[in-house]
This record gives sequence, structure tokens and C-alpha cells, in this order.
Amino acid sequence: MAISEKLYTRCRTWAIYLLRFESLILLALILYLALLTAIRNKPLSAPLALVGDFIALAIGAAGLFACSLSYKSGKHWGRAPAVLANGIALGVSYFMVSGKFYIGAIPLGLLSFSTLFATLLGYRE
Repeated sequence: MAISEKLYTRCRTWAIYLLRFESLILLALILYLALLTAIRNKPLSAPLALVGDFIALAIGAAGLFACSLSYKSGKHWGRAPAVLANGIALGVSYFMVSGKFYIGAIPLGLLSFSTLFATLLGYRE
């Protein structure tokens, strides 16, 4: 069963916005970690691990933004990475719930589920 053109267009638009919002969240997390490191009174025990986190977050932000560009241009190459990234985020939110970290799990779960839904329906073969 094919989805209507209006739903397809709306989901495609929301996928673009949500993917860009997720990439902004990752960039904000880089700034947050950098600020925490700068105001910390103790020396870092593993500075290379922190640099690795910065690099991984930057690559993730760039990848999510690139996926949003693919949805905007009507290309198909951004669907699979967007679905995979949000599927992983759903799993992470599940483990946050099992660790009783609800304040982080609920927003992450809602954001990743809505982005996953929009990326799946905002694509046409």
C-alpha cells in the first residue's frame, strides 16, 4: 500500500529537520564536554579518550547532516545511515531506561523514534 503524497512530503520535511536537530545536539555535546574539561580542577586521566569522543561526535554530526542533505535533494543514499543511527539510538535509550536514567532516556527515545518514523516514510523508491 502506497502512502499518500501529502504524508510522504510531510515525513520527508520532518526527516530533514529532525536529522539536522540531531546533528546540532551532537555538536552541543562536543561543546558541553569541552566546557566541562576546561573548568575541571583535576588533570585528565585519559585525554586521548576525550579526543576520540570529540572525533566520534563530530563524525556523527557530519553524517546526520549529510543524511539530511540527501533527503533534501531527493537522493536515496542517506536513508540507510539515518535509519541505522536512529535504531542504535533507540537501543541506547532502552539501556538508559534499564539503568533508571529516565531524564535522558525519554527524550532520546522520543527523538530517535520520531526521526526513525520520518526517515522510513519520507523515502520513495
